Amino acid sequence: MNTAIHPTAAVARLGQSLWLDYIDRRILVDGTLQRLIEEDGIAGLTSNPAIFEKAITHDTCYAEDIKRLGARGADRETLYEGLILDDITRAADRFSSVYRDSDGRDGFVSIEVSPLLARDTEATVAEARALWQRLDRPNVMIKVPGTTEGLPAVRQLLSEGINVNVTLLFSVGRYIEVLDTYMDALQERLERGLDIASVASVASFFLSRIDVMVDPMLDAIAADGGGRGEQAGVLRGQAAVASAGFAYKRFQEISAQRRWQALAASGARPQRLLWASTGTKDPAYSDIKYVEALIAGDTVNTLPLETLEAYREHGEPHARIAAAIEAAPQTMKGLAELDIDMHAVTEKLESEGIEKFVKPYQSLLETLGRVRESA
Repeated sequence: MNTAIHPTAAVARLGQSLWLDYIDRRILVDGTLQRLIEEDGIAGLTSNPAIFEKAITHDTCYAEDIKRLGARGADRETLYEGLILDDITRAADRFSSVYRDSDGRDGFVSIEVSPLLARDTEATVAEARALWQRLDRPNVMIKVPGTTEGLPAVRQLLSEGINVNVTLLFSVGRYIEVLDTYMDALQERLERGLDIASVASVASFFLSRIDVMVDPMLDAIAADGGGRGEQAGVLRGQAAVASAGFAYKRFQEISAQRRWQALAASGARPQRLLWASTGTKDPAYSDIKYVEALIAGDTVNTLPLETLEAYREHGEPHARIAAAIEAAPQTMKGLAELDIDMHAVTEKLESEGIEKFVKPYQSLLETLGRVRESA
């Protein structure tokens, strides 16, 4: 009997969970998502405004609901909320057995607060609370950008027992702030005599976008030739994995510290690093570049559907994070020697990251508004 399992499913044996970075109504109703759970070991799902914009504007499965809600006089924001809450509810129910069987480690479905609120702490908290209450499922995570304004919201929500996926992280420095915020929230709950074992959170570190920004800088240096040009060529495509290696090393170091150990002894779960933006943008690279290099214990990788399919076809699961950690210092040193300011890069990526969600969100609202008027 053939007992071979998909490479995607084998990753779980190495301590990493694979979540799907995709959602649409079709996969929720035609059995596709259930097959991914059963055959590929997919253990969760993430969404964002860009994913919903693509799904709702290109999938006819939503037409009936749009017409029905529009006929009731729903404005475009209400239309959007009704559609995405329905999808998230269905997805959370699909993953309920994963959540139960993993004792709350996996089975989470993430929904993002409006990207228009990324710089507004109080409004973010209010919307996250409303989403949490309306969805009313323990395996939902509310995505909150890890901006300066977002971190106080993250702490407040976690202290209230609301699961949070801290998103749009590009720098190790900001990631450390997120870890501190998570521990602060858990400590606050402990001091109030509240349970911390049921609180779940991940820190979503975005990868491919780092290389997308850094590589053109390296290409420009390489075009000038000479020793610097040769060095730039060697460093091309290395910045993202190096950043991830540094982040994971910090996760390991902080996990060994007394502060975290005390929280863990009281029942706290690790705030796992989640590798996001793992679809390869540059065709010169492997289509599973940001999966193969970053398999590690106590992590999550959220994969676009095409990346998941590619890994199923030719992935070779092995824990390679040690290589990323080892190479990271030399890579960052080399980038600095070429006058590439990674702090400036990550600040720009954060600002652009917010905008990349604002635009599709606004575009979808405009589309829904037109549909509503014609209904």
